[in-house]
Amino acid sequence: MKQFHAGYYQDQGSYKSFQPNLINRKWHIDNMKIITLLSQADRQLGRLDMYSEYVPNINLFIRMYVVKEATQSSKIEGTQTKMEEALLSEENVPVESKDDWEEVQNYIKALEWSINELTMLPLSSRLIRGTHKILMEGVRGEHKHPGGFRKSQNWIGGASINDAAFVPPVHTSVNTLMGDMDLFINNENIHIPELLKIALFHYQFETIHPFLDGNGRVGRLLIPLYLINRGILKKPILYLSDYFENNRAQYYDKLILVRKNNDLDQWFDFFLNGLIDTAKKGILTFDKILQLQKHTEDKIYSLGSRADKALKLVNYLYTSPYTDAMKVGKITESSMPSTYKLISDLEKIGILHEITGAKRNRLFVFEDYLQLFLN
Repeated sequence: MKQFHAGYYQDQGSYKSFQPNLINRKWHIDNMKIITLLSQADRQLGRLDMYSEYVPNINLFIRMYVVKEATQSSKIEGTQTKMEEALLSEENVPVESKDDWEEVQNYIKALEWSINELTMLPLSSRLIRGTHKILMEGVRGEHKHPGGFRKSQNWIGGASINDAAFVPPVHTSVNTLMGDMDLFINNENIHIPELLKIALFHYQFETIHPFLDGNGRVGRLLIPLYLINRGILKKPILYLSDYFENNRAQYYDKLILVRKNNDLDQWFDFFLNGLIDTAKKGILTFDKILQLQKHTEDKIYSLGSRADKALKLVNYLYTSPYTDAMKVGKITESSMPSTYKLISDLEKIGILHEITGAKRNRLFVFEDYLQLFLN
């Protein structure tokens, strides 16, 4: 990538905007460190993808990955919702946390919608705009043209555009730049490794900043979409927002260094290490899920005639680990006396834990399972 030139600054009077160069062109990789990291990342993603095939009922667990991604990606943008809160039903969310909770729920909806749309649409501006529309619907930023590219100048950091940390390209060039991105991401004649292609795509998207709000969340969401779209992963089980959040200062610095020094290699290095680290953690989490699943089933079989209903409930809890008596009764199709008896049994064997301390409207959690995603 020695010949890479990120773009140039344009004088706009009281400030300078950054105009990125087009990326739909031939690329040549000559950094052996990057090539070595590519090999490691491919290997770890291959190991992670294996779980898509041999973990029974893997779709039960995917929602937890999605919720964690939504929480962490939104956290980077300043929302305070924790994963535990994001998993609660709306009626159980404190009033003061409702706005942040709704933003996280929108992220979940946007991700699920976009994954489904990939079966019908290519990864393109059309899909990106649709994703953005769902992300911003009914929340803070809903008046900033959801689903449409910006028609005015935006900026990042600073109290005003004059002291901004970064000013993206002028709005009149956004459609051209995003059109170039569409060509690049779907161009089969550009022979660049897939993982570097999405790394470059993410960098360019964040540089263009095509929306007035929500760019960071959409940009991070594009990573798992691309991995699924290209068949690198069969299921949406890898997200980089946790890695970016844990290395937030580095994340922004690396993006800046590409624009400032035309140093794309250091961004590739950071991105690939993120894929490797995240894939390894995903593998470890799935191993722990399988161990917990086996241990939990062994406990449940001790319940005798109530074991079938307990298993049905636990399968629900794998998708959402919080529940209450009404929900348990509905899921297991049980009378309320039978429901309370089942809950009591599951508390005794350590599967459910009561967390409200109340006599009425009590809330229970599958704590051992939830902790796998909090650590």
